[in-house]
Amino acid sequence: MDLLLEIKKFWKGDVDNSDATLAKYSRDASLFEVRPALVVFPKDADDIKNLVRFVAENKSANPALSVTVRSAGTCMAGGPLGESIILDVSRYLTPIHSIKRVAPYSITPLFKGSFPVSITGEAVVSPGCFYRDFEKATLAEGLLLPCYTASKTINSVGGMVGNNSAGELTLRYGKTEDYVKELKVVFADGNEYVVRALSRSELDAKIAQNDFEGSVYKNIWQLISQNEGDIMAAKPNVSKNSAGYFLWNVWDEKKQIFDLTKLIVGSQGTLGIVTEITLRLVDVKKHSALLVMFLYSLDGLGNVVNDALSVMPESVEAYDDKTMMLAIRFWRGFIKKRGLWGAIKLGFRFLPEIGLLIRGMPKLVLLVNCAGDDMNEIRGRLTRLQSIMAGYPNTKTRLVFSPAEAEKYWTIRRDSFALLREHFKGKQTAPFIDDVIVPPAMLPKFFPRIQKILDDNHLTYNIHGHASNGNFHIIPLLNLGDKVSGDVILKVADEVYKLVLEFHGSLTAEHNDGIIRTPYLSLMYGDKIVGLFAQTKDAFDAHNILNPGKKVGGSKSYIVSHLAGSHPKS
Repeated sequence: MDLLLEIKKFWKGDVDNSDATLAKYSRDASLFEVRPALVVFPKDADDIKNLVRFVAENKSANPALSVTVRSAGTCMAGGPLGESIILDVSRYLTPIHSIKRVAPYSITPLFKGSFPVSITGEAVVSPGCFYRDFEKATLAEGLLLPCYTASKTINSVGGMVGNNSAGELTLRYGKTEDYVKELKVVFADGNEYVVRALSRSELDAKIAQNDFEGSVYKNIWQLISQNEGDIMAAKPNVSKNSAGYFLWNVWDEKKQIFDLTKLIVGSQGTLGIVTEITLRLVDVKKHSALLVMFLYSLDGLGNVVNDALSVMPESVEAYDDKTMMLAIRFWRGFIKKRGLWGAIKLGFRFLPEIGLLIRGMPKLVLLVNCAGDDMNEIRGRLTRLQSIMAGYPNTKTRLVFSPAEAEKYWTIRRDSFALLREHFKGKQTAPFIDDVIVPPAMLPKFFPRIQKILDDNHLTYNIHGHASNGNFHIIPLLNLGDKVSGDVILKVADEVYKLVLEFHGSLTAEHNDGIIRTPYLSLMYGDKIVGLFAQTKDAFDAHNILNPGKKVGGSKSYIVSHLAGSHPKS
């Protein structure tokens, strides 16, 4: 079968199998290289429906056929990589259909200990819309999608839904799953459906339909109701989780609400292809300020974080001493990026820190950000926290009210990752333990032990993340063309993930499973829950045509054989 010619018979969008395009779509932001057979760019939802029907009809004759949806390609887990058809929605499926203010109503994010959030706006957007364009449009209305990521200048809204993304405001506002009100989704039968929260009577009506959609609702309802105890016991006891299928979030017994959006969000396109997203929005806060904490010892870190949380911050971010050292070691990189004058200005802004750094490099820098509509109230909260921190002998603090001065701390965090990539010849950033999370109270014991694993394996790395959630992004450097790199990745991943689970954490808080973590789901959840994940996949996609090998069916051998630069077998 000539795949390109067959698809062109019903396709309105673009189709491309040139070497340059296939090479481009072999990569995302992960450490993998997986060469597809074809890349297609749909013009509309009808293109997607027709493609899914075509693949379903031809799957028996050509078992390798599948569809993997992709938008911005910024996934660090290999989620949008596949060996058959890549469906890129970022070329045409980009419109923002509407943004409007609504009568305020409250939601409570799903994580334990969350506080109600006031929703004041809603938007309807296509999955290929870049978040930077979406945010510009919402800010014009004084509204914000608060689960935006650190990569918000390059990622898409559809990717946020696929990964159940989160970022620096997650502490206060929760994750993408909390802001998805409704989805339009093409299921594996090639039809588009509206997916939203249903009452029990609406669920019963769906189940009674006796069609493909009805069978999905029936099978998932039975799976959850028959295994409720095991499912709820498997729910990770952390504030953020993107590992597995989120079966524990679908049925709300107290409210009698059944919501499949809670399952489709974070499923990485393995259960259906999202064609339209209705999102909840919040008001933009008028002011913000920062308390910077320099921790010269990790003793009492859990107490420090708890004290920081007492002032109700928007975020508590962190980066380690290696991140600071990278910025100092490769200061020329800052000059190159900003120009000499820009680097000098950045340097002058750090003059107040010189006195604090005389005693040595801090083990960890914490950025406690508070926001609101009353600057005096924000100042009071941070001043109170600064007074509390004065009681910690190994902690120094600085209050920062100027946005320009606050920006220097975020600059170090962002640019150190780029410097890490650029200045170690023959090696590249290798995100494979990049998103671990443990309960924050366990950080003082957890943090030194994970550093020891990395140091014992002679890895160059930096660490940054969300201290308030106990979520850290660890990015080592490796030469992926070296035959031993695969062994190192599996060895370190095994050690790190066993440590994470020893501390009752999750393998991924925000970045999802993809190729890199799917094989480890049985380690985290056990065989029974992973079996329920397989049944979930089967309920939506019995013939495995949607993004195979993610969430279900991955292997460690596939990880090793598809490392970029290792001549993958495709």
